[in-house]
Amino acid sequence: MPQGTIKKLVTEKGFGFIAGDSGELFFHHSALIGVTMEELQEGQGVEYEEGRGPKGPRAENVRLT
Repeated sequence: MPQGTIKKLVTEKGFGFIAGDSGELFFHHSALIGVTMEELQEGQGVEYEEGRGPKGPRAENVRLT
């Protein structure tokens, strides 16, 4: 699984961005597993699967490492 870090959170809108192996990826709060948006902090390590959204690549099945 690719790994990265939380780069930016927009908690009030329910999304954020991960700095990952293949660049920056969008993630939606519905992609989180075992954690909520309110528990995340910028700089935390995550692992994820790369998926495709309507606006391009996005992270899916996001878990803290």
